[in-house]
Amino acid sequence: MSESRFRAQKRGWRLRRTLAGATTLVLASLALAACQSDTPSSSDAAPEPGAASTSAAPDPVELTTNAGRDGSGLAIDKPVRLAASGGSLSSVKVTSKVGELPGQLAKNHESWTSTGRLEPGTVYRVTAEAKRSDGKQVTKTTRFRTENLTLDQQTYASVAPLQDETVGVGMPVIVTFDVPVTDKASIEKHMTVTATPRQQGSWHWLSDTEAHWRPKTYWRAGSDVSVDVDINSIPAGAGIYGQESRHVDFHIGDANVYKVNAQTDQMQVFQNGTLLRTIPITTGKQGFTTRSGTKVIIEKFETKRMNSETIGIGKNNPEHYDLDDVKYAMRVTYSGEFLHAAPWSVSSQGHENVSHGCTGMSTANAQWLYNMSRRGDVVEYTGTDRPMTLTNGYGDWNESFADYSAGSALS
Repeated sequence: MSESRFRAQKRGWRLRRTLAGATTLVLASLALAACQSDTPSSSDAAPEPGAASTSAAPDPVELTTNAGRDGSGLAIDKPVRLAASGGSLSSVKVTSKVGELPGQLAKNHESWTSTGRLEPGTVYRVTAEAKRSDGKQVTKTTRFRTENLTLDQQTYASVAPLQDETVGVGMPVIVTFDVPVTDKASIEKHMTVTATPRQQGSWHWLSDTEAHWRPKTYWRAGSDVSVDVDINSIPAGAGIYGQESRHVDFHIGDANVYKVNAQTDQMQVFQNGTLLRTIPITTGKQGFTTRSGTKVIIEKFETKRMNSETIGIGKNNPEHYDLDDVKYAMRVTYSGEFLHAAPWSVSSQGHENVSHGCTGMSTANAQWLYNMSRRGDVVEYTGTDRPMTLTNGYGDWNESFADYSAGSALS
């Protein structure tokens, strides 16, 4: 090979090496730009043209969260945790269509943890202000979503009494769930009853779908009561969560207490401790004994059809009855005991028990009692050997308060 040809080839090698080196530098610069995800605040001044860099670029602020983006969504009973590297957090704001999620910065400003509850199937936007290692303020944003829940994975609470209802002194607070609650303690921790004036009381679970609260003694007449069932997104066990929080305010009316004696066939009507009237009555005959114990008026009907088939007495039974216009009926048990007008038994009222378990009285007395009564008024029965039970109506007063309190999931 000639010397001139050899020199030309060497120049080609040098040129290719130089171009390759320039390409590597360009790619490295592009990679650095891609890694810089900080959004500088308005305080960041742009460098003057031609100014040389006197120090290495600061580490970018990286924001990490426990809310993964794998499509499964964050469990709603988990707190959201954010952490920053390459800088310190100044503020964090997490928002969604349902509002802002409260939270708290760590003292070292390296992390943030939510203190509020998440909603299922919701997208949350995270906006974090952070100070970079070179002192510059930057804004970081990210998003996450929470897990979707079906209605079968959520339990909705219905509350009685109703909002602004006035009830009697024996009315329990009743919370009914449409999906069973197995972690009762978790749910009960978020249910509170507050009375003015203050009164001691307790929750008692009748089943996986029903919890009652009653005071130690009858409500004080004139009390105001607030019920908070703050269970939204609270675990209820077996993968179920509370669906929605509820708040109900109601009022306690006069202390109406009716004392029925099945031996003397008389009912004494007391209001706020004063005897207003003694009414001749009849109660259940042999084979249909009226239950003794404390009952509470559950509902009222100005006219009520009463058919014995609803309590197991068929058409072929000589005790069968079907009355379509019973006046002034007030239910006191789920099994079918009522106070009501019984004009057909006036001749027996006051001295003989002839009913199928109900408490009958004259139409005039029944109308008078009906007009003064409301849901939650108390009817105390004595004189029979058949006991009232806890679950046959609002039977909450048929246990001692100690036994009743033992039915709390937190006892």
